[in-house]
Amino acid sequence: QVELVESGGGTVQAGGSLRLSCLVVGRAFTVWTMGWFRQAPGKERELVASVNWSGARKSYADFAKGRFTIAKNNAENTVWLQMNNLQPEDTAVYYCNLILDASKGEFGPWGQGTQVTVSS
Repeated sequence: QVELVESGGGTVQAGGSLRLSCLVVGRAFTVWTMGWFRQAPGKERELVASVNWSGARKSYADFAKGRFTIAKNNAENTVWLQMNNLQPEDTAVYYCNLILDASKGEFGPWGQGTQVTVSS
């Protein structure tokens, strides 16, 4: 079993920054690609960024490029998402998860997520 614990959300003004953290408990963290996702009210959950098992390969959604940075620490079973220049449209619940098979939409169990609210 695996448990994902997200933290670091909050309310910031437009242009502000937040750093989200995700602790992965109970599984071989190092072998999986990890991703940060978000879900805004009334919208589907979308991938924000992902990082491969070694941390060397990262990918970002177009809206995240140049503003967000994903990183992981295998020794600490932690994944971070540094978010800069936040905008109101970034308001959402943010989740981290293991990406088991992206082509099949297979992920680990979803955690509670952490709320990010950006005011204009």
